[in-house]
Amino acid sequence: MYVEVGHTEQINAKKDMPEIKVVPLLAVLLSGAFVAILNETILNVALNAITNDLNVAYSTVQWLVTGYMLIIGTLIPISAYFMQRFTTRQLFITAMSLFTIGTIISGISPTFTVLLIGRLTQAVATAIMIPLLTNVILSVIPIQRRGAAMGMVGLVIMFAPAIGPTVSGLIVENLSWRWLFYLVIPISIISLLFGIKILKNVTEVSKPKLDILSFILSTLGFGGIVYGFSAAGKGDASFTDPIVLACLIVGFVSLGLFSWRQLKLDKPMLDIRVFRYPMFLVGLLLVMLVMMTMFAMMLVLPVYMQGALAFTAVATGLVMLPGGLINGAMSPVMGRLFDKFGPRPILIPGTILLAVTVFTYRFSTPGIPMWVIIIQHALLMISVAMIMMPAQTNGLNQLPTKLYPHGTAIANTLMQVSGAIGAALFIAIMENGQQNFLSTIANPTEPDMVEAMTVGSQLSFSTGFYFAIAAVLLAFLVRRSKPSSDMD
Repeated sequence: MYVEVGHTEQINAKKDMPEIKVVPLLAVLLSGAFVAILNETILNVALNAITNDLNVAYSTVQWLVTGYMLIIGTLIPISAYFMQRFTTRQLFITAMSLFTIGTIISGISPTFTVLLIGRLTQAVATAIMIPLLTNVILSVIPIQRRGAAMGMVGLVIMFAPAIGPTVSGLIVENLSWRWLFYLVIPISIISLLFGIKILKNVTEVSKPKLDILSFILSTLGFGGIVYGFSAAGKGDASFTDPIVLACLIVGFVSLGLFSWRQLKLDKPMLDIRVFRYPMFLVGLLLVMLVMMTMFAMMLVLPVYMQGALAFTAVATGLVMLPGGLINGAMSPVMGRLFDKFGPRPILIPGTILLAVTVFTYRFSTPGIPMWVIIIQHALLMISVAMIMMPAQTNGLNQLPTKLYPHGTAIANTLMQVSGAIGAALFIAIMENGQQNFLSTIANPTEPDMVEAMTVGSQLSFSTGFYFAIAAVLLAFLVRRSKPSSDMD
């Protein structure tokens, strides 16, 4: 079964292309991406309030987070098809319309089911918006200025989730959780109207064929892996849970079949031949290692600070806020440095800083001053800013133009997958370390529980250090990319 593009839309797309104004274009896309990404983390703090208000179990309400990740993980792989099938205007207007509708539904939802429908509608919009933004930058920004543009993307991607929990906590404490959606509605409407007025088409629309079998295999593959690892990292399941195991087996088998089919198709839905380009492959491995480490640290650190260091929830949020803000502020700076000096002078020091910082976490024990944790987290997020954008941009720069949608889709998909894997892996290591420690004590007391959490967390930090060392080694393999010809 196939779906094709109309010839008229292709001609119209080309007519719009000479009229591109880059600054308004990026302003529209960045504003849309900001509200979409902010929405990923803003609801986490409100889960308890939603549980009480809508009278549902906490395990049920977690589907607001799990379902969101699942939709993104399954739809981003098909975004390469969307970006070739539809114009820039069509994709942006569709995404922001869906996001606005989903936000309104969520805000007025009388039941949990309606709230989940609204939340999943927002996720569909986010899955379109994130790869669209990256693909447009690759299409309209010259390679010598791409770092600065991608740095602005980094600012949005990191600043939004950094302020999300803080803003959410303040709103939930003083207003209803519904205001988390009410306050976003006018922002998304303004972004939508702004896009309708000034957005132009910047990519050529072709006639790709949607292979339904590839779509099914992709959905089962990425969906199974994301759900399996997400469920295993929640604490209410483990890797030995039958459902988790079944999802992971189905996911990996489907992903293998999907990859095999893409190599057989003349026009694959997701062209995995992008892995032939060495800088794309090395950059993607670097980004995945950092995503695994960062997501894991962002999960393990709050648990450790509240469980072993006796920080309050508010104090934990405030401790982690400066690092997120610094990371967002550093991203444009790193973008400009990347344009001027290339990737190696940024990536090598960045990965070394990551390794050193994660190593210092192994010595965090109860009684450590709060300011030390703040500095550690700030250094961690600075190192992330030094790695993520240069590695990803340098890798995408090597691809020929025709592979931009595929490279963007694969990079964004594997970032989501690696985040889910890292979170599950590090949480599992922490919990196993705790259980092994407590198994040696007949009647554990409160101090024993604290020490057990310290031991488990330090095991998790040690694993993060090994990942960081692998990132250092990869950084030395990076060379500045030269764009490949579409004939390659």
